[in-house]
Amino acid sequence: MTNKQLKNLKDTLWTTADQLRANSGLKSTEYAEPILGLIFLRFADVKYSKYEAEIKAEFEKNKGTRMERPIHEIAIEKCGFYLPEEARYDWLLNLPESENLAQKVKVAMEDIEKYTSELTDTLPKDIYYSVNSEDDPLVLAKLLKAFKDIPADVELDIFGEIYEYFLGKFALAEGQGGGEFFTPSTVVRYMVEVLAPTEGKILDPACGSGGMFVQTAHYIERHREKGKQINLRAYGVEKTGATVKLAKMNLVLNNVRGTITEANSYYRDPYDSFGNFDYVMANPPFNVDEVELDGVKDQPRFNTYGVPQNKTKNKKKDAKETVPNANYLWINQFATALNETGRAALVMANSASDAGNSEKNIRIKLIESGIISQMVTLPSNMFTSVTLPATLWFFDKAKQEKDEILFIDARNIFTQIDRAHRKFSDEQIRNLGIITRLYEGKTEEFEALLADYRTKLAEAPEVSDDEDIMPKGYWQAQIDWLTERFPDGKYRDVVGLCKAAKLEEEDGIKDQDYSLNPGRYVGVVIEDDGLTLDEFKQRMLAYHTKLSKLNKEAHGLENKIAENLKELFQ
Repeated sequence: MTNKQLKNLKDTLWTTADQLRANSGLKSTEYAEPILGLIFLRFADVKYSKYEAEIKAEFEKNKGTRMERPIHEIAIEKCGFYLPEEARYDWLLNLPESENLAQKVKVAMEDIEKYTSELTDTLPKDIYYSVNSEDDPLVLAKLLKAFKDIPADVELDIFGEIYEYFLGKFALAEGQGGGEFFTPSTVVRYMVEVLAPTEGKILDPACGSGGMFVQTAHYIERHREKGKQINLRAYGVEKTGATVKLAKMNLVLNNVRGTITEANSYYRDPYDSFGNFDYVMANPPFNVDEVELDGVKDQPRFNTYGVPQNKTKNKKKDAKETVPNANYLWINQFATALNETGRAALVMANSASDAGNSEKNIRIKLIESGIISQMVTLPSNMFTSVTLPATLWFFDKAKQEKDEILFIDARNIFTQIDRAHRKFSDEQIRNLGIITRLYEGKTEEFEALLADYRTKLAEAPEVSDDEDIMPKGYWQAQIDWLTERFPDGKYRDVVGLCKAAKLEEEDGIKDQDYSLNPGRYVGVVIEDDGLTLDEFKQRMLAYHTKLSKLNKEAHGLENKIAENLKELFQ
């Protein structure tokens, strides 16, 4: 599916849902639940269809023997969940109008929960009785029909983008109260590409809909040895009950084993996280300023490197002291949750990279501990519902160069989706990710990436009108991008892109006042205009002459306007 087709599908789905909003018996704040529940049903049906023949074949093979097992057990083993016939999307869609569709949808949800314990009390049910209105008793039927437009052969990651798109749309209305927003899948994929997870326990203390877990599982699936099972266990914390349910649905749909707990991560640590995890990933809310100091200051996960505090006490009577903002609470949480070989990635507001006062003191301790491995500045407009710029922080407890941090400035590396939104292409993710692999000394992965691009170049057409089929020029551009920057197939600092900065060196981290802003280290590329000194002088004189002429014309117009105004009011 091309970018244009995906955008058209998203817009069509949203327009349909928005039209139905006007005719439903629900408040706008209640509308997300039934819509996302039906998207879940459609998603589940698409996935189950991929495994159905295999499930039935195994059931029939052992039927009537001592090896016989219930079909739902086989389905859960292969697909992660079981869909009875009455929970299939087409079965619901094709029911006659005389049927009580709300009742049938509720039963479908109950049947899915019956066979999948991870979804107990998670799927929407009774709310479907409120979807229809007296004026339009067929709203639910129309909604089912609208979501049928999601192609049956859609890839799961594309469906995930649709899922996240709807979450982002609803977030615009009700999900941004505390600096919260949903992370686009291409940013998460890049974070995972840098972390390169294999197996173990992963924590997301602000897990939202569980996208970090899903992309981690997809990465491991792509890179695992043939026949080897994925050994990943996800632990998520989310403070909003409705979003907890969405995360549970997303994990089941993507066959990720794990637990999602409803809690406020500032005050509760349900998994005893200190030193306990192989990986930590999250996009926590930015700049939250109402966290009570007394609730966090005595927790080792927050005070190991220091607790952010205001310079002056709150003078309001009976007012509880709060942290200046919670950004460095999150940063502390990530650093302290890692075990001896643990790695972490988090999205953070750009301002945290240079924050002063108590936050600076924490940052100095983190830097000097050697835990920070990499900092990456993202392009603007990468997020669906907000335009704020952000930085990715990466931690590695086992990194070798304790006195060095890799800085990457990715602000100019993006693919424009539309006027307001950008993303990373697959190749941009791989190209940025290979910088980390080269820095780690894994030159064989660089060579493998180049070989893959050269194969695609050989197979590509000279020109292409199909967005899914890239021409030779595109693949040659990827090869050139890599070989021009890393001609020897080894890591090197590249002006305007990456810099491995030492703590003590000249213009190093100490000299930069412990800033973690990549722009301070990587520099900017100064383009050579090819002019001699005399040519440059002549060009500047010509510009000056033109500017003088324009200024003279502007003064003339200014005087004429003044005269006209004077005559008008005489």
